[in-house]
Amino acid sequence: MPIDRTATERFETDRGRLAALAYRLLGSAADAEDAVQDAFVRWQAADRECIESPEAWLTKVVTNLCLDRLRSARARRERAAGDRLPEPLLEGDPMLGPAETAEQRESVSLAVLTLMERLSPVERAVYVLREAFSYPHAEIARILDITESGSQQHAHRARRRVAAARHDTEVDRATARRIVEAFLDAAASGRTEELVELLTEDATGFSDGAGLFEHPMWFATRERVATAFLRGFKPSDAKRRLAGGTPAIHLDRVNGAPAALAVVGDRVVGVVAFDISDGGIAAVRGFAARDKCVRITAAWREREPGDPFIARW
Repeated sequence: MPIDRTATERFETDRGRLAALAYRLLGSAADAEDAVQDAFVRWQAADRECIESPEAWLTKVVTNLCLDRLRSARARRERAAGDRLPEPLLEGDPMLGPAETAEQRESVSLAVLTLMERLSPVERAVYVLREAFSYPHAEIARILDITESGSQQHAHRARRRVAAARHDTEVDRATARRIVEAFLDAAASGRTEELVELLTEDATGFSDGAGLFEHPMWFATRERVATAFLRGFKPSDAKRRLAGGTPAIHLDRVNGAPAALAVVGDRVVGVVAFDISDGGIAAVRGFAARDKCVRITAAWREREPGDPFIARW
């Protein structure tokens, strides 16, 4: 089928918004890109003269393509065995989408993306469309083929669950960076007691296990978080072989949170993201699986990074 240039140009005006929507729904940049490309194919094949609102049509198609992925047998098996960790994105990545409001920023935080794995696909879609993109319930109902009251009920349940990931207060960037620097300093010198003191009483930890295990690892107390982080932070020949060299540790931000990036050459081989509250570090999330670092590496290569916080890990 020949490509219609006019239709392509029209689609491209919406691609960024559609990718941001798909990422929030799926938690994976690669899956989001696939969903958007599938929508492009459908757009090219559609009878566009009968489409009154391209934006609404494309939103509906992408949302339902994402729902199909979430409902797939593979996705059901993954969630039945345990929650998945989302893919971290470097600050400035267009797939993070709109960030003008607190709701928009919250909807793409790693805390909320992780928690949304526990929502049903429809609850997740309603939450994203409502909180991140401000769609009215009447429009959400048309997109998802549900009633308006059903949309409101799904939104209420989703907000109630997502509230568990919300911090009572926001910490300014400078303070957050100082806390992360202190945490990394303590980790580099093996000071377990200082690590524990920097964590909140109810701190939790998550790790993808560098993709070597079938399911993520979860740590439920701050003592276990500190111990797991020290174990993961301790250099070894095996870790250097896995990383392809000796990493440098850079400080940056991912999904709105402060983060430490382990970089070998121009490749990001690991990411540790921190949730900061006024009481300290509330959550530590580690990512080192190769598929979790592909897009963030591409974004990193476009940067001109400054000096690393730790030159040699």
